[in-house]
Amino acid sequence: MAVVSRRRHVTYAELDRRADRLAAGLWELGLRPSQRIIVALPNSPDFIAVSVAAFRIGAIPVYALPAHRRAELEYLAAHAEATMLVVPDRHQDFDFRPVAAEVAATVPSLRHVLVAGDPGGLTSLASVDAEPLALPAPSPREVAFMLLSGGTTGMPKLIPRTHDDYALQLRCSAAAAGADGSTVYLAALPIAHNAALGCPGALGTLALGGRLVLAANPSPDEIFALVASERPTLTTAMPAFLALWSELADAFGADLSGVVVEVGGAPLDPELARTAQARLGCTITHWFGMAEGVLCCTRPDDPLELAAHTQGRPLCAADEYRVLDEAGAEVPRGEVGELAVRGPMTLRGYYRVPEYNERTFTADGFLLTGDLVRFSARGELVVAGRAKDVINRGGEKIAPGEVEDHLRAHPAIREAALIAVPDRLLGDKSCAVVVARGPSPSLGDLRTFLSARGIADYKLPDRIECVGELPHTKLGKPDKARLRELLGGPARPPSRAVLEG
Repeated sequence: MAVVSRRRHVTYAELDRRADRLAAGLWELGLRPSQRIIVALPNSPDFIAVSVAAFRIGAIPVYALPAHRRAELEYLAAHAEATMLVVPDRHQDFDFRPVAAEVAATVPSLRHVLVAGDPGGLTSLASVDAEPLALPAPSPREVAFMLLSGGTTGMPKLIPRTHDDYALQLRCSAAAAGADGSTVYLAALPIAHNAALGCPGALGTLALGGRLVLAANPSPDEIFALVASERPTLTTAMPAFLALWSELADAFGADLSGVVVEVGGAPLDPELARTAQARLGCTITHWFGMAEGVLCCTRPDDPLELAAHTQGRPLCAADEYRVLDEAGAEVPRGEVGELAVRGPMTLRGYYRVPEYNERTFTADGFLLTGDLVRFSARGELVVAGRAKDVINRGGEKIAPGEVEDHLRAHPAIREAALIAVPDRLLGDKSCAVVVARGPSPSLGDLRTFLSARGIADYKLPDRIECVGELPHTKLGKPDKARLRELLGGPARPPSRAVLEG
């Protein structure tokens, strides 16, 4: 068996046949090598089939997230100049069909919208089916797909990953996790994220000939039912869900013995690592990474205390790591500085943003990650925080600048800043600090306004604070460090310390 969900079981032969026929059908619709196709599907066999079909054509999937809405999908389709958009009919009570139709009407390059499920007047993905064609194999050096950055300003940047560099990531992460052909990987997180897609994740498991189990969501009832029926050996979780699984394990009679849990997405509290491993019976590994290709982790045979207090060792031996001070000079080992990385898996440049690339890469090709780290005497990475402003809400990255643009469009708001406030489960929640033109809008009014502008729910502020004026830095920008201090949060934003999507 290749792919298992609560509703469907797909063999390798069935997946291969469906991908072949889907590739031929997409070709008949006009999809060609190097053209972009926005894939906005949740965890499902359709996600895998569409991806493999696009790979066989040499087309480039751009992986949107299931939480994205009109604003994000419209941006991604326009920025990537995509020719196709693939959405579910509904997901978590949200109807994607009218949104997809709106996006198609506003993005000139989009020629087709395909719907997995009831098409509702659009084109059904199931109807895209044709006799298989002989298609030229793409070059390993070409872009295989694009992931989304967890950037700090505006909409996410697109990260081109090549067949070569991602295949290396799959091999290295499988070796680090101890994965092989007998692995049963439970995708508890969205497989549009790098963490669940390729660490080794969905693609790594299928490349090894293992079994991929797709969870609809990471809730305990969904996860524990799949654990009981499918007996996974590997999964990935954010600390918030790991804490919830631990708290409810006894109530559900859950047994995760024999399961390696890769933990990332937010800082891992050492006590949670100890408690989770004891209550669930699993093996905890601690991961740090970026969709850009930077990855470190502890290994399953490492002591628990190593996972509790560090993010382990670099995944790829060929990667080069530097820790830099504010002037760009390397700091002595053991001291904190910004992490810079260069290596065969690491991004060489974001898609169509030359000015951003110029300031994000050093002259000799090192990616400036924005993460503040130090390396222990034995070579383990320890993340200390973030040099850049980003909100990590349970593993979902929020670029404050994007939301602030929407906040300032509210007729009752003159000035706004979005900051992170600590949360025990999610790591961060977001707080909108606003200067009102008159009476301040309520949180409910603000969230309704922002939702109507089409942004994803996870970007909606969790809290609102109205102030007479915002403190500013010498450069005239809102002083967010000062705001966090005033609101009782840390002066420096938390690290993304993640397996990021």
